Amino acid sequence: MSDIEIIQVNISGDDKPGLTAALTSILAKYDAFILDIGQANIHKTLTLGILFRTSTKQSGFIMKELLFAASELGVQIRFTPVSRKSYNAWVTRQGKGRYIVTLLGRQINASDIARITAVTAKHGFNIDAIRRLTGRMPLVGKDPKSRSCIEFSIRGHVDEQTKLAFQNDIMDCTRPGLDISFQKDDIYRRSRRLICFDMDSTLVGAECIDELAEKAGVGEQVKAITESAMRGEIDFKESFTRRVALLKGLDVSVMEDIARNLPLNEGLERMMKILKRVGYKTAILSGGFTYFGKYLQQKFGFDYVYANELEVENGKLTGRYVGEVVDGRRKAELLRLLCQFEGIDVAQSVAVGDGANDLPMIGTAGLGIAYHAKPKVKATAEQNLSTVGLDGILYFLGLKDSQIDA
Repeated sequence: MSDIEIIQVNISGDDKPGLTAALTSILAKYDAFILDIGQANIHKTLTLGILFRTSTKQSGFIMKELLFAASELGVQIRFTPVSRKSYNAWVTRQGKGRYIVTLLGRQINASDIARITAVTAKHGFNIDAIRRLTGRMPLVGKDPKSRSCIEFSIRGHVDEQTKLAFQNDIMDCTRPGLDISFQKDDIYRRSRRLICFDMDSTLVGAECIDELAEKAGVGEQVKAITESAMRGEIDFKESFTRRVALLKGLDVSVMEDIARNLPLNEGLERMMKILKRVGYKTAILSGGFTYFGKYLQQKFGFDYVYANELEVENGKLTGRYVGEVVDGRRKAELLRLLCQFEGIDVAQSVAVGDGANDLPMIGTAGLGIAYHAKPKVKATAEQNLSTVGLDGILYFLGLKDSQIDA
């Protein structure tokens, strides 16, 4: 093997059709073996890297022809010899300690990236790749619903303690108005199949029980119980029973009017359109009411709805409910059952919610996301989305605007 050379070639310059073909055809002519290749384009500039193996006798001819081709194409080329020891060390790092850091907000600036990359270096991680997931930014004008997302693929040999320290550091360096997701880059992240959503204050910008309470004239009483429950101060089942009791005598006809006027949270329509297009199964697991869940199902095509059924007699609410309460424990149980039904591992599921009763399913899912959540939930959940709309979830899944909006 002493007659073997490993050479890294780096090409940069204006991108043009046929450039990569011209350079790789030279390697093919000499039967060089490509060990690694990567290409990226920023604006109109191409950066191409090729790591190849060839014989010592052929290497000089290859580099000479590549140099001439680069000159004719008007690009810069650089050759770097790679030792066998260095190459073998690179191979042994393959597949170990890979993580994804997703930086998301209305706008990302240089200082945001500088802080993240500084923490990455501090903990001994190497950045393998950086890619922009959102569309190209205009030079002027500000869209209040704009989104900016950058994804870092990082790698490093770390123990659990170091990983947690890194995660804490990147969360601490995040400024207000910016979200950071930190995930292990494994087979499950690349094969998510089921997403379960809370409904009230997650899919819609309201608590449906509060809307019913306003119609029944008991708004303040119910709202106080709701807020206490969402903060985790009282048991959900107890609070639910007390709130439903206050709705006794309300005519069911008001439910249709409330459903038609529910404020949909930003990004819901786009998110559902894309999730359905790429084959995700979607579910509403709500501590709210089936009537409103079914309304959203009909409008956006959710595959499953599990919520609470209000008892009705003579066209009026009785102040009681039918069946088992969908509380936090039940949500987690339903998530596991849906995974079994769909034939997937729980690690392939995603759960999204905002309240304390969502924590069990957020903790059970492979990816749990607290969406514009209450303080207790934000402090507990590993992933938080607070700066953009529901379609921000698409970036946590690794989806890119140029692919999904085509």
